[in-house]
Amino acid sequence: MTYNSLSDLSPIIFLQTFIIELMHASEQLGEEQCRQLIDNIAATAGCFFEEVYRSASGNENDALDIESYIELILGLKNNIGGNFSLSSSDQSCISVCNSRCPFGEKVVNFPELCGMTSSVFGGIAARNFGYAKVEIAKSIANRDGCCEVYIHLNAESGKDRPGIEYHHAEPQQNEQNFAILQSQIEQRMLQIWRKQSSQQVQKNTAPVIISNSPAMQKVLHAIEVIAPTSATILIQGKTGVGKELVARAIHAMSTRHNKAFIPINCGAIAESLLESTLFGHEKGAFTGAVDVHKGYFERAEGGTLFLDEVDSLSPGAQTRLLRVIQEGELERVGGKQAIQVDVRIISATNVELSEKIAQKLFRNDLYYRINVVKLEIPPLATRPEDFPALVSHILQKMSRKHNKKVKSVSREVMRQIYAYQWPGNVRELENTLERSLLFTLGEEITDLQLDVSATTPEITDWKQSKAQAIANVERNFLQTALQQYQGDIKAIAGSMELSTRAIYNKLKKYNIHPDDYRG
Repeated sequence: MTYNSLSDLSPIIFLQTFIIELMHASEQLGEEQCRQLIDNIAATAGCFFEEVYRSASGNENDALDIESYIELILGLKNNIGGNFSLSSSDQSCISVCNSRCPFGEKVVNFPELCGMTSSVFGGIAARNFGYAKVEIAKSIANRDGCCEVYIHLNAESGKDRPGIEYHHAEPQQNEQNFAILQSQIEQRMLQIWRKQSSQQVQKNTAPVIISNSPAMQKVLHAIEVIAPTSATILIQGKTGVGKELVARAIHAMSTRHNKAFIPINCGAIAESLLESTLFGHEKGAFTGAVDVHKGYFERAEGGTLFLDEVDSLSPGAQTRLLRVIQEGELERVGGKQAIQVDVRIISATNVELSEKIAQKLFRNDLYYRINVVKLEIPPLATRPEDFPALVSHILQKMSRKHNKKVKSVSREVMRQIYAYQWPGNVRELENTLERSLLFTLGEEITDLQLDVSATTPEITDWKQSKAQAIANVERNFLQTALQQYQGDIKAIAGSMELSTRAIYNKLKKYNIHPDDYRG
């Protein structure tokens, strides 16, 4: 990070710079004086914030109870751009967590700012409960990915915990020589504009998507267009076509690339646990001892949540998901606090959601919310142009995984790959090639270990085998001709000596769309 001109200056950077350099300068006058200066600033600010809260709540004189204290510190942080929420609480300790710092990601260059949070939290707690020890277990400033703060309210239970202690006392006037302090600040302020960040944020690398076929090139182009946006996306495709791979590519090419990508298979979670798993839950909210479980939505804060088999969501989960998309907030199961979340949602399904809607199994309004952009991933058998590159890519990956030197497949194996229907799509191709590679001694696979009995019906006679082979050849020829003639049906009909109507019938039979090959 480099500040070379005033055009780089923002209100946040200004405040960060002022406070940090004030701390650095005061440190040179002694650690005790520095600590006292920070405490005095924080105590004064904390008193002001507490007064505002008391005025709004109508409590002018009585000490705050634990619930009011939690409401105050969460509101204080969240109103300036944080994303704090309660993790747990009892009479001796309160735990809060944060997934978004009010100062933004640049706070990693200013970890000292955490001391201000500690002093504000601790000062308010000490005034109302007599004692507090603030333990900052994790912080975004230290690149932990989140903040985790414990406020211990009992000296005995907190004595073995790290942190800074606070006692109820009036702030003392700072008697230091502020002329010296001012000189130190001026010198440091002149240097800050040339200060550079020592670490760079690592980007998530977009996964490899093979796109030699027109259909997959169309998908890849759509990914490039929609990835930088915030649109919700529905990915439709048969099992094994690579829906999660596409979702990861969208995330990696988005502005959220340096945040979490969390994939969830909704169909693999028991219905009784689905809502609490996705949205979190709170236990003991009415007993005074709160135990909080964060759901996947909170864990994906700032990033992307991939909901595979979204059609499996229960009615309750569908309602909660609709609220997250519309309002950007959720309530944990059993909780009463609305929690703001910033998550991009990518959904996927291998069924037609319109049929689920007709059966009253899926909400119509939710369908339109998750389906702002729809990506259809075609089955592997309909895009033979991708076979050579896919085979090469899989062999490279599996050779590294198993310490093998297999580089290619024989001509006969490639013919088998083209002829097979691949009902399990790319996942089945990868599994088959991995199994074949394990039994290969040289650099070329000569025996394809197809698990035909598990994936396809048994071929019982010559006629059936012949019909399947002819269909594969015809389909491959049509796709090659469409690519060569750029979707010109009349030209294809002439080359095959058939009528255009016959060509259209064959395209319909094989579910091939000529528009995919035009322009």
